[in-house]
Amino acid sequence: MGVENLDVWKRSCRLSCEVYKSMADCRDYGFKDQITRSSLSIPSNIAEGFERGSIKDKRKFYLYARGSAGELKTQVYIGQRIGYVSSEAGNHWCDELVDIQKMLTGLIKSQDSKLEC
Repeated sequence: MGVENLDVWKRSCRLSCEVYKSMADCRDYGFKDQITRSSLSIPSNIAEGFERGSIKDKRKFYLYARGSAGELKTQVYIGQRIGYVSSEAGNHWCDELVDIQKMLTGLIKSQDSKLEC
């Protein structure tokens, strides 16, 4: 089984693509860079954690991914307030991020249970 079989990875990849497409015409390059980087960081850290050999390393990268999801949620919130992100897109992204964070928490807990054995 590869990382591409993980639903959390698939959903975070789709979300990152949505963010990139939505920000394509944004001329505030600082904001655009920050929001796209944090969106890309989520599936990237999931993939890196999945490929790591030790349980501790896997867990660490899943935690990084969850942190990036929190970072993205903050940027979406600010983007909505300053008019860079539509309410519809922002609300959808935040809903996705809540689900992704829950899925990541499940992955982290699964690694914790392996550490206890």
